[in-house]
Amino acid sequence: MCGIAGAYQQQDGKELVTAMVDRMSHRGPDAGAVVEVVEPDTAVVLGHRRLAIIDLSRAADQPFAKGGLTLTYNGELYNHRELRRELEGRGVRFATTSDTEVVLEAWRVWGPQALQRFRGMYAFGIHDERTGSLTLARDPLGIKPLYVMSRGEGILFASELKAIVTAVGPELEIDPAAMVASVLYYWVPQELDAFRGVHRHRAGGWTEYRRDGSVTDGCFWDTAAEAAQAAQGPRADIGEVVAASVEAHLVADAPVASFLSGGLDSSIVTALAHRSDPSIEAYTIAFRPEDQRLESMPDDARYARRLADHLGIRLHEIEIRPDVVDLLPRMVDILDEPIGDPAAINTLLMCDAARDAGVKVLLSGMGADELFGGYRKHLAMLVAGRYQQVPRVLRSGVGAAVRALPVAVGGRGLRTVRWAQRFLTFAELPEQEAFRRSYTLYDPDELTGLLDPSLAGDVGTVLDRHRWVYDDNDLDDVVSRMCLADTRMFMPGLNLTYTDRASMAASTEVRVPFVDPIVFRAAFSLPGTEKIRGRQQKAALKDAARAWLPDEIIDRPKASFGAPLRAWVTNDLRELVDDVLLRGELVGSGFLRAEPLQRLVDDQRAGRRDESKQVWQLLCLELWYRNAREAGVGSS
Repeated sequence: MCGIAGAYQQQDGKELVTAMVDRMSHRGPDAGAVVEVVEPDTAVVLGHRRLAIIDLSRAADQPFAKGGLTLTYNGELYNHRELRRELEGRGVRFATTSDTEVVLEAWRVWGPQALQRFRGMYAFGIHDERTGSLTLARDPLGIKPLYVMSRGEGILFASELKAIVTAVGPELEIDPAAMVASVLYYWVPQELDAFRGVHRHRAGGWTEYRRDGSVTDGCFWDTAAEAAQAAQGPRADIGEVVAASVEAHLVADAPVASFLSGGLDSSIVTALAHRSDPSIEAYTIAFRPEDQRLESMPDDARYARRLADHLGIRLHEIEIRPDVVDLLPRMVDILDEPIGDPAAINTLLMCDAARDAGVKVLLSGMGADELFGGYRKHLAMLVAGRYQQVPRVLRSGVGAAVRALPVAVGGRGLRTVRWAQRFLTFAELPEQEAFRRSYTLYDPDELTGLLDPSLAGDVGTVLDRHRWVYDDNDLDDVVSRMCLADTRMFMPGLNLTYTDRASMAASTEVRVPFVDPIVFRAAFSLPGTEKIRGRQQKAALKDAARAWLPDEIIDRPKASFGAPLRAWVTNDLRELVDDVLLRGELVGSGFLRAEPLQRLVDDQRAGRRDESKQVWQLLCLELWYRNAREAGVGSS
């Protein structure tokens, strides 16, 4: 896992790429280089920071040049050994045992068609001296990041947005639509850009830039089409597919460990990894007891310990006692985009601990909830459909009573009340609107009322984009539609983004065996009734897990990979909220309206409503906005 950067047809390319590579030193502490390809009609500079995982020798350092091709590559190719054998059968000779060289030679032999053969996570740029072209490509499901900026007659690209900001910050401008989306979602969807003119390269696609200024785009993976095709095909053996994926993701020449929250997904990955490698170790987190009480959080570490004892593996337990006042600004810088999910802190601290122990690679259960219907919102949407059949007069009485309840009493959070109040925000809406409201922070009127009135058009744009993504499919059941929407929006926009940034900030690599094209197709070969069976979520995955895990782990209540957010917002961050958010630049610029913001904070502190996620997200956005402005980025 690495960091890549490059400049194409830029007179100051070497200076810019050097600045970008230096800004991403955390992504690759093992090696770094900038290579300028000198040609009469083409200006090409490629940069790289290396975290050595496969072939630890210096021969595999990048940018990697061979036979007229130069490659800068971030990722892992889990089937590189099989592809190597096939290429050797065609007469290709290899100088290293790296997957990097396999990518380069596969591209030489098959061109863009090689992308359909790759099983892994990747983003790369490859320059062909023969044609003078530069091609960028990104993995099918958007695991690895790739940002591209059009500039003059060419482009800049990098693994992280802040690398481009470091190089050309004063040339950029914040896109208010992305900020509006961040307020609504607490992250920025892939279709929107935090800075105008800097876009995420399409997942499952490639782009060729030529020296005459022409550009060709190609697509080798269409998520919606793949889901529809899988739904029409034969049903896959989920156990077989998931086990094979975990085994494939263990390929490494560096130590591999596992995240183990004690939940189903991480337990499956850990158990299957242990079956292939009995020496594997695991990492888990625990929280301060007082934070757990206020948040009303389950004791996940208890289940992690039980599974570790069951498997006989060593468990590293990390108690989360962060100085969140100091850690929050660091996390905002690390996350790169305006993301308001505190789970990123858990990932960072676990990766820090693993790296201190000499571990470079960790396995995660991320992606199973999106693919197999594991989020509470998925079940809540089905319950909402039944709730709508209740006579309206009864629904009105229940709603009024629930909304009047406090969310905390005597310093203890009332989790059931929080869930019930959340449910009522979407229970009577049509499907697409209900799904959006089930996981976003505001309804349209609340969002519009919080923001400058001039942003109403941007609010409409953001809502329209959600509608388009949700409706763009040929699936015939609500569970499958929700899973597809999450796989296209929630997973790449939030979960994969914060996992990449937090793990790479600790110079570690996180692999996600569920986020795999073969597992994706297997998941969508199942009807929604096999994902949520009655009130049992991830039913098909749980059926398969009976062969690997104790029933106690499989049948335990669902728990999110969260943080004691209410405790942090109510206690630790109180002064920061007052000084930085309520009197901050977002209010001063008019982006946020002062009075509704103050009411939101007051409701949180009085325990009338649980607005902790909203307060956290807005505080993160304020800090992100300040960072951007300090880097010289303009605002509209």
